[in-house]
Amino acid sequence: MIEQNGGGHYSIQMYEDFDDEKKKRGKSYKRRMKIVKLLELVMNTLEAKLAESRKQYETARLRAWRRHRMRKTTALFTRLVQLDSGKRLWILRRPQGAVFWSHVLENFSEDQWRQHFRMSRTTFEYLLQLVERSLRRKTTNWRKPIEPRRRLAIVLWWYATPGEYRTISCLFGVGLSTVCTLVHEVTATLKRKLLKRFISLPREEALQKTPHGFAERGYPMCAGAIDGSHVPIIAPQEDAASYYNRKGWHSIGLQAVADHNFCFTDVYVGWPGRTHDARVLSNSPIFKMAEEQGGYLFPRENSIAVNAVEVPVHLIGDAAYPLKNWLMKGFTNHQALTPQQQLYNYRLSSARMVVENAFGRLKGRWRCLLKRNDVDTALMSDVVAVCCVLHNICELNKEMFLLTGTLTDVLQGLLKMCFREWRA
Repeated sequence: MIEQNGGGHYSIQMYEDFDDEKKKRGKSYKRRMKIVKLLELVMNTLEAKLAESRKQYETARLRAWRRHRMRKTTALFTRLVQLDSGKRLWILRRPQGAVFWSHVLENFSEDQWRQHFRMSRTTFEYLLQLVERSLRRKTTNWRKPIEPRRRLAIVLWWYATPGEYRTISCLFGVGLSTVCTLVHEVTATLKRKLLKRFISLPREEALQKTPHGFAERGYPMCAGAIDGSHVPIIAPQEDAASYYNRKGWHSIGLQAVADHNFCFTDVYVGWPGRTHDARVLSNSPIFKMAEEQGGYLFPRENSIAVNAVEVPVHLIGDAAYPLKNWLMKGFTNHQALTPQQQLYNYRLSSARMVVENAFGRLKGRWRCLLKRNDVDTALMSDVVAVCCVLHNICELNKEMFLLTGTLTDVLQGLLKMCFREWRA
């Protein structure tokens, strides 16, 4: 609508009204959009909470259904056992095993016990006392568990003899899988409970006795002899070439330190058999500990001065190892040695024979270390460490070492030792 004012000008009133209406509608539209977004947010939140609630409900319902099924199955088996006429449906009875075990306990003489378990009854009971609580299992309504004494005897029998799982299963009247499980469980228990207790470097009073013992063998200031040995294993599926040693068979390496009493004070096992002894040493905890302590494996205050030269307490090894402040070896280039150097080599080699003898006693007692075992490489490493612990227990208890080979084998072993001594 066009109007004329008093001054003769015209104003367009219609367009002004249209602009006002448009502004009002724009504000209303924005207000409605805010409400729509708020409603969408509320709906999404409710849907998420509803989905979470539905998920929790389904989980609880499934858990309740499983509990109900377990109770129903347990009740059914209990009823079957009650209605059964003395025959257990899920146990294969092996009465011959119980007869054999009772015969072992009652009728084995001390010599027979030592031949089969590589220790006397007294030492066996001492070992059982250390780990009995960890080997005991809970008695249930289904069956009685194998007692700790029998568990330990089964595993020691496997350590001491080259018998297979099937043979031990028939002897002791347990399942084949039970023997395998016992080997894993008892080995892990013995390692966890006894390794640090019976294998440790000499400290304090022992650090005074050990160098004195080596001094009686002609080499002073020595706290142990270090060497390596091979334990045969089955060829692993991964990287089998690394485990193929220079002797022509697959093995894992055992690095050990022995004192003057043929006891191991440090063991490091698990490296592939193809690895050189020096590399195994450089990756071992004993090497890292010595290097972190400034080249001293033992306290420096135990060192002595000889002709103004500091001589610390140290280890001795063969030519394969590096020459360190804490590790001594013999002179090389044997054709050009002076008489004093030859005498030093002779005395060092004579003192170092304790670790060779310790390896011989270890493998002579626990024959599982002499044959190829069809077990996992990781388990075999634990078995070797546990056998070293058991070796120390036998030596500390003055157990007699029994030679199981023939006279020819013994003579051949002595000849090899003499030849090795002559070469050194």
